[in-house]
Amino acid sequence: MYSFNEAVDTAVLKPVATAYRDVLPQPVRTGVSNFFGNLGDAWSFVNNILQAKPEGALHSFWRVVINSTMGLGGVLDPATEMRLQRHREDFGQTLGYWGVPAGPYFVLPLFGPSTLRDAAALPVDAYGSAVGHVNDVSVRNSLIGVNVIQTRASLLTTTDFLESAALDKYSFQRDAFLQKRRNEIHDGNPPQDEERYDLEEEGGAAPAPAGSDAAPQPAR
Repeated sequence: MYSFNEAVDTAVLKPVATAYRDVLPQPVRTGVSNFFGNLGDAWSFVNNILQAKPEGALHSFWRVVINSTMGLGGVLDPATEMRLQRHREDFGQTLGYWGVPAGPYFVLPLFGPSTLRDAAALPVDAYGSAVGHVNDVSVRNSLIGVNVIQTRASLLTTTDFLESAALDKYSFQRDAFLQKRRNEIHDGNPPQDEERYDLEEEGGAAPAPAGSDAAPQPAR
Protein backbone atom coordinates (compact mmCIF):
# COMPACT_ATOMS: atom_id res chain seq x y z
CA MET A 1 0.00 0.00 0.00
CA TYR A 2 2.89 2.34 0.73
CA SER A 3 4.33 1.62 -2.73
CA PHE A 4 0.91 2.24 -4.29
CA ASN A 5 0.61 5.62 -2.58
CA GLU A 6 4.14 6.53 -3.66
CA ALA A 7 3.28 5.69 -7.26
CA VAL A 8 0.10 7.80 -7.19
CA ASP A 9 2.01 10.68 -5.62
CA THR A 10 4.81 10.52 -8.17
CA ALA A 11 2.46 10.23 -11.15
CA VAL A 12 -0.30 12.66 -10.12
CA LEU A 13 -0.17 14.53 -6.83
CA LYS A 14 3.39 15.83 -6.84
CA PRO A 15 3.33 17.15 -10.45
CA VAL A 16 -0.03 18.86 -9.90
CA ALA A 17 1.08 20.33 -6.57
CA THR A 18 4.32 21.57 -8.14
CA ALA A 19 2.42 23.28 -10.96
CA TYR A 20 0.01 24.78 -8.42
CA ARG A 21 2.92 26.20 -6.43
CA ASP A 22 4.72 27.55 -9.50
CA VAL A 23 1.68 29.10 -11.19
CA LEU A 24 -0.20 30.70 -8.30
CA PRO A 25 1.45 33.57 -6.38
CA GLN A 26 2.14 33.16 -2.68
CA PRO A 27 -0.69 35.48 -1.49
CA VAL A 28 -3.25 33.36 -3.35
CA ARG A 29 -1.87 30.12 -1.90
CA THR A 30 -1.87 31.68 1.56
CA GLY A 31 -5.50 32.69 1.14
CA VAL A 32 -6.46 29.15 0.12
CA SER A 33 -4.60 27.73 3.11
CA ASN A 34 -6.29 30.24 5.43
CA PHE A 35 -9.72 29.34 4.04
CA PHE A 36 -9.36 25.63 4.74
CA GLY A 37 -7.66 26.34 8.05
CA ASN A 38 -10.71 28.34 9.10
CA LEU A 39 -12.98 25.42 8.24
CA GLY A 40 -10.72 23.17 10.26
CA ASP A 41 -10.92 25.50 13.26
CA ALA A 42 -14.66 24.82 13.49
CA TRP A 43 -14.06 21.07 13.92
CA SER A 44 -11.15 21.79 16.26
CA PHE A 45 -13.58 23.77 18.43
CA VAL A 46 -15.78 20.67 18.80
CA ASN A 47 -12.85 18.40 19.64
CA ASN A 48 -11.40 20.87 22.13
CA ILE A 49 -14.73 20.76 23.94
CA LEU A 50 -14.75 16.95 23.83
CA GLN A 51 -11.25 17.00 25.36
CA ALA A 52 -12.26 19.47 28.09
CA LYS A 53 -9.80 22.11 26.87
CA PRO A 54 -11.55 25.45 27.46
CA GLU A 55 -8.69 27.64 26.25
CA GLY A 56 -8.35 25.75 22.98
CA ALA A 57 -12.12 25.79 22.51
CA LEU A 58 -12.36 29.55 23.10
CA HIS A 59 -9.46 30.30 20.76
CA SER A 60 -10.95 28.07 18.05
CA PHE A 61 -14.40 29.60 18.45
CA TRP A 62 -13.20 33.19 18.19
CA ARG A 63 -10.85 32.33 15.32
CA VAL A 64 -13.84 31.08 13.32
CA VAL A 65 -15.97 34.11 14.21
CA ILE A 66 -13.28 36.70 13.46
CA ASN A 67 -11.80 35.09 10.36
CA SER A 68 -15.21 34.32 8.88
CA THR A 69 -16.26 37.99 9.21
CA MET A 70 -13.26 40.30 9.30
CA GLY A 71 -11.21 37.76 7.36
CA LEU A 72 -13.59 37.62 4.39
CA GLY A 73 -14.76 34.07 4.90
CA GLY A 74 -11.43 32.87 6.20
CA VAL A 75 -9.27 34.01 3.26
CA LEU A 76 -7.49 36.40 5.61
CA ASP A 77 -6.28 35.51 9.10
CA PRO A 78 -6.70 38.52 11.40
CA ALA A 79 -7.24 36.18 14.37
CA THR A 80 -3.57 35.20 14.35
CA GLU A 81 -2.59 38.88 14.44
CA MET A 82 -4.87 39.16 17.49
CA ARG A 83 -2.83 36.38 19.11
CA LEU A 84 -5.58 33.81 18.97
CA GLN A 85 -3.60 30.62 18.56
CA ARG A 86 -4.73 27.75 16.35
CA HIS A 87 -5.34 24.58 18.39
CA ARG A 88 -5.70 21.82 15.82
CA GLU A 89 -7.62 18.85 17.17
CA ASP A 90 -9.28 15.93 15.41
CA PHE A 91 -11.35 13.02 16.65
CA GLY A 92 -8.36 10.68 16.63
CA GLN A 93 -6.65 13.00 19.10
CA THR A 94 -9.84 13.10 21.16
CA LEU A 95 -9.87 9.30 21.38
CA GLY A 96 -6.20 9.31 22.34
CA TYR A 97 -6.77 12.00 24.96
CA TRP A 98 -9.35 9.78 26.66
CA GLY A 99 -7.03 6.79 26.70
CA VAL A 100 -7.95 4.82 23.58
CA PRO A 101 -4.73 3.02 22.53
CA ALA A 102 -3.21 3.80 19.16
CA GLY A 103 -3.22 0.19 17.97
CA PRO A 104 -1.07 -1.06 15.09
CA TYR A 105 0.43 1.25 12.50
CA PHE A 106 -0.55 0.77 8.89
CA VAL A 107 -0.84 2.70 5.63
CA LEU A 108 -4.25 3.56 4.16
CA PRO A 109 -4.76 3.86 0.40
CA LEU A 110 -4.37 7.52 -0.62
CA PHE A 111 -4.75 8.73 3.00
CA GLY A 112 -1.26 7.53 3.95
CA PRO A 113 0.08 6.77 7.46
CA SER A 114 -2.44 5.90 10.15
CA THR A 115 -3.12 3.78 13.19
CA LEU A 116 -6.16 1.70 14.06
CA ARG A 117 -7.41 4.50 16.32
CA ASP A 118 -6.98 7.21 13.69
CA ALA A 119 -8.51 5.06 10.95
CA ALA A 120 -11.57 4.44 13.12
CA ALA A 121 -11.85 8.21 13.67
CA LEU A 122 -11.75 9.08 9.97
CA PRO A 123 -15.53 8.72 9.33
CA VAL A 124 -16.25 11.01 12.28
CA ASP A 125 -13.71 13.57 11.07
CA ALA A 126 -15.22 13.39 7.58
CA TYR A 127 -18.69 14.03 9.00
CA GLY A 128 -17.38 16.90 11.13
CA SER A 129 -15.73 18.60 8.16
CA ALA A 130 -17.71 21.56 6.83
CA VAL A 131 -16.75 20.62 3.27
CA GLY A 132 -18.55 17.30 3.61
CA HIS A 133 -21.85 19.11 4.21
CA VAL A 134 -21.78 21.05 0.94
CA ASN A 135 -24.84 19.82 -0.97
CA ASP A 136 -23.59 20.58 -4.47
CA VAL A 137 -21.51 17.52 -5.43
CA SER A 138 -19.33 19.32 -7.97
CA VAL A 139 -18.55 22.15 -5.55
CA ARG A 140 -17.84 19.69 -2.75
CA ASN A 141 -15.50 17.61 -4.90
CA SER A 142 -13.75 20.74 -6.15
CA LEU A 143 -13.16 21.93 -2.59
CA ILE A 144 -11.78 18.52 -1.60
CA GLY A 145 -9.49 18.51 -4.63
CA VAL A 146 -8.15 22.01 -3.98
CA ASN A 147 -7.55 21.15 -0.32
CA VAL A 148 -5.59 18.02 -1.30
CA ILE A 149 -3.47 19.97 -3.79
CA GLN A 150 -2.84 22.82 -1.33
CA THR A 151 -1.84 20.36 1.39
CA ARG A 152 0.49 18.48 -0.96
CA ALA A 153 2.04 21.73 -2.20
CA SER A 154 2.80 22.77 1.38
CA LEU A 155 4.73 19.51 1.83
CA LEU A 156 6.90 19.72 -1.29
CA THR A 157 9.97 20.99 0.56
CA THR A 158 9.53 18.38 3.28
CA THR A 159 9.24 15.47 0.85
CA ASP A 160 12.23 16.70 -1.15
CA PHE A 161 14.28 16.70 2.06
CA LEU A 162 12.96 13.24 2.95
CA GLU A 163 13.97 11.80 -0.41
CA SER A 164 17.48 13.16 -0.09
CA ALA A 165 18.09 12.40 3.60
CA ALA A 166 16.26 9.19 4.51
CA LEU A 167 17.84 5.82 3.75
CA ASP A 168 14.55 4.06 4.49
CA LYS A 169 11.63 6.36 3.67
CA TYR A 170 9.00 3.97 4.99
CA SER A 171 10.59 3.65 8.44
CA PHE A 172 11.34 7.37 8.57
CA GLN A 173 7.74 8.33 7.76
CA ARG A 174 6.35 5.75 10.18
CA ASP A 175 8.47 6.95 13.10
CA ALA A 176 7.85 10.62 12.28
CA PHE A 177 4.08 10.06 12.05
CA LEU A 178 3.87 8.16 15.34
CA GLN A 179 5.99 10.73 17.17
CA LYS A 180 3.92 13.59 15.71
CA ARG A 181 0.66 11.99 16.83
CA ARG A 182 1.99 11.42 20.37
CA ASN A 183 3.02 15.06 20.56
CA GLU A 184 -0.36 16.22 19.28
CA ILE A 185 -2.31 14.10 21.75
CA HIS A 186 -0.20 15.34 24.68
CA ASP A 187 -0.05 18.95 23.40
CA GLY A 188 3.69 18.79 22.80
CA ASN A 189 4.52 17.28 26.22
CA PRO A 190 4.38 13.48 25.88
CA PRO A 191 5.23 11.42 28.97
CA GLN A 192 8.95 10.86 29.39
CA ASP A 193 8.63 7.09 28.98
CA GLU A 194 7.02 7.54 25.56
CA GLU A 195 9.97 9.56 24.34
CA ARG A 196 12.31 6.65 25.11
CA TYR A 197 10.66 4.08 22.89
CA ASP A 198 13.98 3.54 21.08
CA LEU A 199 15.98 2.81 24.26
CA GLU A 200 16.20 -0.24 26.44
CA GLU A 201 15.06 0.09 30.00
CA GLU A 202 17.35 -0.85 32.84
CA GLY A 203 17.35 -4.61 33.39
CA GLY A 204 17.07 -5.48 29.70
CA ALA A 205 13.37 -4.84 29.23
CA ALA A 206 12.28 -4.52 25.64
CA PRO A 207 11.32 -1.02 24.52
CA ALA A 208 7.69 -0.17 23.98
CA PRO A 209 6.57 -0.62 20.37
CA ALA A 210 6.48 2.53 18.29
CA GLY A 211 3.09 4.17 18.55
CA SER A 212 2.17 2.46 21.81
CA ASP A 213 0.57 4.72 24.38
CA ALA A 214 1.45 2.34 27.20
CA ALA A 215 4.56 2.70 29.34
CA PRO A 216 7.19 -0.06 28.91
CA GLN A 217 6.92 -2.84 31.47
CA PRO A 218 9.95 -3.74 33.61
CA ALA A 219 11.67 -7.07 33.08
CA ARG A 220 10.66 -9.93 35.36
